[in-house]
Amino acid sequence: MDKHEHVVLTKKLTRAKLKESIAQMSVCLIGLEAWGGANYWKRVFESYGHTVKMIAPQFVKPYVKSNKSDAVDAEAICEAVQRPTMRFAPSKSVEQQDIQGIHRIRSQVVARRTAQANQIRGLLMEYGVIIPKGIAYVRKEIPGILESTDNELTGLFRSLLSGLYDEMVHLDEQLAKLATKQVRLIDGCIAKPSLKK
Repeated sequence: MDKHEHVVLTKKLTRAKLKESIAQMSVCLIGLEAWGGANYWKRVFESYGHTVKMIAPQFVKPYVKSNKSDAVDAEAICEAVQRPTMRFAPSKSVEQQDIQGIHRIRSQVVARRTAQANQIRGLLMEYGVIIPKGIAYVRKEIPGILESTDNELTGLFRSLLSGLYDEMVHLDEQLAKLATKQVRLIDGCIAKPSLKK
């Protein structure tokens, strides 16, 4: 759209052709709906000299005039980006995306480890072996339970339990590696003024 909100170009592009097409356009304002790949595309388009603003999906929705489609969404984003009172989503640098990636992966690993510990505790209860709640208790007591001849664990179950425990130890190791990467990344980013925006 031009500054008078008249449509001057309508073009459907594949993702592969998008860079080439935007690179050839005259410098302009580009609106993007904030989604998984928006930060990447913002950096690409800005490298061609364009001004790029990202809008949260909930702020685009009021401008959608009919059933959702790519063309309808594009028109809604085009209208929304020109509103003087629009609130735009902040962009993330590559370093910030790395930090966010580590946080998300760590969160998933913690959830998997918690589920693993709960499964171990639940299975052992079926054999009359009780471990108090908490990862630390599971870590501390499983080796002794595996070695004990005083419980009713079968050879098959001991083998299964050993595998579950090994997986929990592996998840602990993953978390330790992620923590190291996180500290290094954050320490490296603090020195960069681009992250202080």
